[in-house]
Amino acid sequence: MREVIPDWDIPETSWSSLVNSLNLPDPDDRHVLAAAICGHADCIVTKNLEDFPLNITSLYGIEIIDPDQFIINQWSLECIPVMTAFKEMRARRKRPTESVEMFAQAFEKNGLIATAQKIREAQELI
Repeated sequence: MREVIPDWDIPETSWSSLVNSLNLPDPDDRHVLAAAICGHADCIVTKNLEDFPLNITSLYGIEIIDPDQFIINQWSLECIPVMTAFKEMRARRKRPTESVEMFAQAFEKNGLIATAQKIREAQELI
């Protein structure tokens, strides 16, 4: 991740003083919101939507996005790099003879339904 997005890592010293001022349903998630605030993030990508209430995250201009929707959004913005990433990911799988359908099913099993469908639609390129 550091190669693609060099500034993704927010040092703990940047966000640690903010953690105790944040009130989330799960206190163990406060560091995620604190790092997002300090890193000037636009969104937090998580399946854990209920632990990041909109009335709190919106105060900081941070949107909470489901991973499947995030991938689809990225695909819409920059389809070639996304398809290239999936092609490379598929090539690294332990079963290199894995079909595109089997690859898509792995995403589907993990709740990435729309992503699986996009992979199927682009099977010639992945």
